[in-house]
Amino acid sequence: MKAMVLNQVTDLTKNKNPLHLVKLPDPVPAENEVLIRVSTCGVCHTELDEIEGRTPPAFFPMILGHQVVGRVVQKGREVQSLQIGDRIGVPWIYSSCGSCEYCRRGDENLCPEFKATGRDAFGGYAELMVVQENFAHPIPQIFSDEEAAPLLCAGAIGYRSLRLTNLKNGQILGLTGFGASGHLVLKMARHKYPDSPVFVFARSKSEQQFALELGANWSGDTADRPPQKVHAIIDTTPAWRPVLAALEHLKPGGRLVINAIRKEDRDQQELLNLDYPLHLWMEKEIKSVANVALVDVREFLQLAAEIPIKPEYQTYPLQEANRALVELKERKIRGAKVLVIG
Repeated sequence: MKAMVLNQVTDLTKNKNPLHLVKLPDPVPAENEVLIRVSTCGVCHTELDEIEGRTPPAFFPMILGHQVVGRVVQKGREVQSLQIGDRIGVPWIYSSCGSCEYCRRGDENLCPEFKATGRDAFGGYAELMVVQENFAHPIPQIFSDEEAAPLLCAGAIGYRSLRLTNLKNGQILGLTGFGASGHLVLKMARHKYPDSPVFVFARSKSEQQFALELGANWSGDTADRPPQKVHAIIDTTPAWRPVLAALEHLKPGGRLVINAIRKEDRDQQELLNLDYPLHLWMEKEIKSVANVALVDVREFLQLAAEIPIKPEYQTYPLQEANRALVELKERKIRGAKVLVIG
């Protein structure tokens, strides 16, 4: 099979071709796994974190990619729920132990043996991949392969983030950063909380305009003051500076949900400017989002089909994965980026 592989951690600002197109042996599914022929794979900011070493791969070479859509072409003898030809998706959660306290209560994302697709096991920047039956998700027919890919991470993690805000209909929601996840959260929020104004904080004018086109009530720079303070903010940026601005924009008792596995350290000194009375006092909260659980993916796919949520996306052939990643690094974003493989 053909695959784009990462051989080492590198700085994308200096090395704009971190992935290399190679041929690898076709994977063989274990007894509880299926082999899928990949059709599309979304490109996520977490891939930048993997490439640049903030959450490095478990081994090299690594096949990145955790928003994978494909069809079952072979299955292990213990697989029962999936059949040859089924269209399935593979998200960030690749596997967990299944027996710890977190797995038993449905929080597989917190499992100490959590494995991530494309970081701890080969992902979807390839023609073929294997996945355990229980960690594969049927894709609703309403979505094309290109539409489905961003839903598996940007959508699912956005769903979990929105749930963790504890927002009530009529309360004001803020979104800091407006890429793949942010634009899907806006669509969800408009459906789940129709009376809640949504304010979007984004660095670029194009992202601000895009937010207004999708129904945001206000948009501005991350440092701009919104018309009112807000009840909850979801931060999807890679930087620390917007976190302080978001805390300042919260109402008393408000909650900031940080949807990021890692933050880039180039401006971590901004944390030294944390002013307790300004940023945290009055019972403000900070909540991190750790990965996604199986229920997040399944509930979100069902909700997305019901609304329906159709993501905005740009497509790239597999061999142009580096271009997609560099554009993502340079914030050249409108919706999601999707590799078309099969």
